[in-house]
Amino acid sequence: MAKVFTITEGLENMGALRTGGQGSVYKGKRMGAILSAVKLLPTPIHAENAEDKNFRDFQNEVEKLKKVNEDPSPNVVKILNSGLTESGSLPFIEMEYIEGPDLEDLLKPPHSPIFTIRETIKLADHLANALAHCHKVGVKHGDIKSNNIKFNTETGNYILLDFGLAVMSDEQRRSSLRHAGAVEFMAPEQHDGIMLFQSDIYSYGIILYELLAGAVPFPLINRVETSRNMVMLSHIEKQVPDLMELRRNRLPVEWSEEKKANEMMVPAWLLQVIEKCLQKDPEKRFHDGVSLYEAVNNNNQNVLNNEQVTSVINELKTENERLTNLVEQYQKASKAKAYMITGIIIFVCLTTFGINLVLNKRSTNAVTDSTNIVNKPTQPIKNHSKTAPKNTVSPVIPKENKDSLRTVPVSKKDSIKPKTTKDGLSNDVPEF
Repeated sequence: MAKVFTITEGLENMGALRTGGQGSVYKGKRMGAILSAVKLLPTPIHAENAEDKNFRDFQNEVEKLKKVNEDPSPNVVKILNSGLTESGSLPFIEMEYIEGPDLEDLLKPPHSPIFTIRETIKLADHLANALAHCHKVGVKHGDIKSNNIKFNTETGNYILLDFGLAVMSDEQRRSSLRHAGAVEFMAPEQHDGIMLFQSDIYSYGIILYELLAGAVPFPLINRVETSRNMVMLSHIEKQVPDLMELRRNRLPVEWSEEKKANEMMVPAWLLQVIEKCLQKDPEKRFHDGVSLYEAVNNNNQNVLNNEQVTSVINELKTENERLTNLVEQYQKASKAKAYMITGIIIFVCLTTFGINLVLNKRSTNAVTDSTNIVNKPTQPIKNHSKTAPKNTVSPVIPKENKDSLRTVPVSKKDSIKPKTTKDGLSNDVPEF
């Protein structure tokens, strides 16, 4: 890529990012792979000494910008360097290069024409923090508009860029705003070249209005002087159109009916902040970025918007369904377990009952058999002729003669005979 001109030693010009009446922004490259964004101011400085008013004003404002970086903010672009170009003697401010789209791009297709409530509140918080950070050290930005706020894709933060007007003199600023300023975002007093802390507050309100409504309150139809004057006059005299009506007409068709209904529930505190920021009289707005940030931060912490409430309710419903299903599973498992245990108990009981029944039956049979043996009548023994002994007949003897009688043998066996031995002697021992 051919260089248009040399910026400064060690800083390569890689081409214009954006050009305009208030100056141009170029992409720069330092030694190595470090990228930066370089803001070139349109008014040349011919002498780098205190006698040159332009140079003196530039130096004073640059010193203020350095204070912004003494305590870096995640929502304010870092100022890396400043000076005069080697060719053309144009003042420049070198800032970190932020990778990501700006708000103007995020409101164009394929993106939705409006922001969600959640994302609007996020930007409101980030941008209010950026203004508070700058206003604390006395720096007024003066040129807050859609393409001066970027979404950092690396950090997820919204970043305030381009402090070009901040380093201009009052006369340069007045001329620049009148002929090249973004009149759609300018406070009424800025059309007279006046820049206050409250001027940044007004532009902040226009930003939030644009995100919710999908358009600024007083759009610029074309760049001709007549259109610019009409917009300026509208900021001074006209009331802003109904934000909610514009939002309703710009709801994306691809959103569900439920989402559309939720996205129309913009928190009252957010609408009140926007209304206060857009007051015609600067004194009726927030005094500076510090008081603005306090209002936004307090409401953001203490009040849940409807989208968040719906999200929480949906999460609770999902969790409740999960727990209900879990309980049902436990109940089913418990019932099955109870049935199984009951079955086992019944089986054990029946088995025990059966065993006892068998044992009792056996015991009863044994007792019955024993009883039968004991109680069985004795059968008379039949006499057989062969085995029965011969009965003796005892004569009836009168009682008085009983003792005087001797026994008479009834058979030959019962008679006792003396035996004769071989020698002819008789044996007196009887033989039975």
